[in-house]
Amino acid sequence: MDLRERVNTALKQAMKDKATARLSTLRLISAAIKDRDIAVRGDGNDAVVGDAEVLAILGKMVKQRQESARAYEEGGRLDLAEREREEIGIIQEFLPRQLDDKQVRAAVQAAVASTGAASIRDMGKVMAELKGRYTGQMDFGKVGPLVKDELCATAGGQC
Repeated sequence: MDLRERVNTALKQAMKDKATARLSTLRLISAAIKDRDIAVRGDGNDAVVGDAEVLAILGKMVKQRQESARAYEEGGRLDLAEREREEIGIIQEFLPRQLDDKQVRAAVQAAVASTGAASIRDMGKVMAELKGRYTGQMDFGKVGPLVKDELCATAGGQC
C-alpha cells in the first residue's frame, strides 16, 4: 500500500472513530498531496506525485510544525505548541523510521564513496544521492555539515 492509500485509509478510520483532531491533520496531509498533484498537472504532466514526493511533503509539514511549536512556546502559548506537537505525531506515523546518528554518518560515508566525491564542490551530488535514498529518514539540515566534514576529510582537510 502506497502512502497516499495509507493516508486515505487513516482518514476514513478517523471519520468512523470521530477523532476530530486526527481527522483535521489527516485532511491537511491529503490537501497538501492534492495541491502538489495539481501543481504537477499544471506543468503539463498527467502523472500524480509518487511516494518519494509525498515523503518530502510530509517532512516539510513536520518541519513547519516544529518551527510553529517553538514560536508558540516563545510566545507563551503552550496550548498551541502542544497542538502542533500532536500534529507532528500524526504526520510522523506515515514517515519511515528516522536513522540514528551512527546510521546517518555511515550513509554519508557511503554516499561520498558511491558518488566518487573528492571535494566540497561535489556536495550537491552527495546531497542528491542522500535525498534519493533517505528521504524522510534524516534531517537534511543537520546532514549538510556532516557531508561537508566528510568531504573535507576526503580532500585531505582542504576546505
